[in-house]
Amino acid sequence: MSFNPQFARIGEIIIHKGYASEEQIKEALIKQDNFALKLGETLLKLGYIQERQLLECISLQLDIPIVNSSELMELDVETVSLISEPFAYENRVLCMRVIDDTCVVAMTDPDDLNILDSLKKVLNKNVEPILIGDSLLTDALEKYYKSIRTTSQVEDAVGNFDFVAVDSDDNEISIDSGTDSKADAPVVKMINLIISEAIKAGTTDIHIEPLVKSTRVRFRVDGALREVMNPPIAMHAGLISLIKVMAKLNIAERRLPQDGHMGLKTAVKSVDVRVSIAPTVLGEKAVLRLLDKGDFGFKLSTLGFESDDLEIFQKVIKRPYGIIIVSGPTGSGKSTSLHAAIKTIENIETNIITVEDPVEYRLQGITQIETKDEIGLTFLSALRSVLRQDPDIVLIGEIRDFETADIAVKFSLTGHLVFTTLHANDAPSTITRLIDIGIKPYLVGSSLCLVMAQRLVRKICPNCITDYKPTDIELLQAGITQEEAKEINFRIGAGCVHCDNTGYAGRQGIFELLSITPEVRTAIFAEKNQDIIKEKALEQGMRTLHDAAIRKMTKGVTSIREVIKLTIND
Repeated sequence: MSFNPQFARIGEIIIHKGYASEEQIKEALIKQDNFALKLGETLLKLGYIQERQLLECISLQLDIPIVNSSELMELDVETVSLISEPFAYENRVLCMRVIDDTCVVAMTDPDDLNILDSLKKVLNKNVEPILIGDSLLTDALEKYYKSIRTTSQVEDAVGNFDFVAVDSDDNEISIDSGTDSKADAPVVKMINLIISEAIKAGTTDIHIEPLVKSTRVRFRVDGALREVMNPPIAMHAGLISLIKVMAKLNIAERRLPQDGHMGLKTAVKSVDVRVSIAPTVLGEKAVLRLLDKGDFGFKLSTLGFESDDLEIFQKVIKRPYGIIIVSGPTGSGKSTSLHAAIKTIENIETNIITVEDPVEYRLQGITQIETKDEIGLTFLSALRSVLRQDPDIVLIGEIRDFETADIAVKFSLTGHLVFTTLHANDAPSTITRLIDIGIKPYLVGSSLCLVMAQRLVRKICPNCITDYKPTDIELLQAGITQEEAKEINFRIGAGCVHCDNTGYAGRQGIFELLSITPEVRTAIFAEKNQDIIKEKALEQGMRTLHDAAIRKMTKGVTSIREVIKLTIND
């Protein structure tokens, strides 16, 4: 007699499919009352089956299809909104599409007759249930109901501020000042929504810019900008004015750029915000850079170092004196690497002092000085005072000019270990950049002990990772031959609700470590150009940024597109 799953219990189907044993089913039956869960959920909790396996068995039992993650990518927001957000979250349902007088609804429990009856009343239509996993449903609910909240009905969806704006002395700023409370209420609520959603999304920068017919709001997440909402252009001037009030800038000045900062406090974290206002032909554009003021949670071992590079870096940062420079563009993770290094070597016997603008991470047990140009606390004045604080190790947030570089060199030549950053394209060009600033080559060669260039590559989303066949042009741009390509398992993210259809989730560092060996030092003393210095460094075993990116790609961490985007194949 053939097995018919539609006439079988879920435990029987699970055993028939070979996903769990009879003993495991019996154990789950005993424990399910204690857990107050159904049998399948109990098996999940006990770790005996996976969610995918349970969904497959329920689908066979109820003869209901399972939602594919690709179906959730482009749902109609108006259709989703047919079910209110509270009802959807409480009952674990999502309205996917309407066909004539029937609504297709994704449900985690399509066998629940009470929910089905409630849905028919809420939708006033017939309901066709389909099965969806709980984790996939949660991601879809967050994606679409967030989109619903950020439409033209935003002022009805958002209440009071989810954050408090504070000045540099931690005093609360009244953000209603300078506004007509009733007329500007939608603007105030829109700013609340933008900043609150940005903090939740882990945004590093918020761009608010005028277009011809609307305002465009974009968040930079994992190093890439993504458009999140388009408020009406009529709100733009009010948005910019309110940001100026919060940052204590001149509201009346619309012709010149302005820079300021403010602090934000939410229930979860404190954020320092650097504000830049720039006039454009369509109006003023605001860029807000968010810096998390919470505890520093990074370690060198989690930044993405290859084992051999990590060994070199850990050895160098324990030297008693010299300069360690980390170079790269803005947002490449330079400060994170240096703070992780300092946290690694910090101990009770060592006096570590940092001079930064701004202090991006708070480190316990380390003296941190934040420059304030408006009161005369500049990089130069702060660094001059640091020497009188008996430091062993000094972190200089950035070498900006000759004076800062000169002090860093003098610190290193008088028995101090100096960590700092510099904007340069790669490690060899960092050395020539120091010389261009005005530091004599013999001082550069004598003081430097390591130059590390770095970038951040986006990691492929683990939920939608798939095989990929690159084009001939992509292989050429990445510097990979057809023969080499045959040995590489190329991967890419197809895009899913987990990664907001980007194909990427999170970032990891790639590094180019140039150790100042005697051969490299001789080239610096001889004032050789960066190509000669690079040649010497490669002979000494340096791995370029491009090579580091290729290595991440071959391990399936990132894609060939990221390799092409962030590195150059020489």
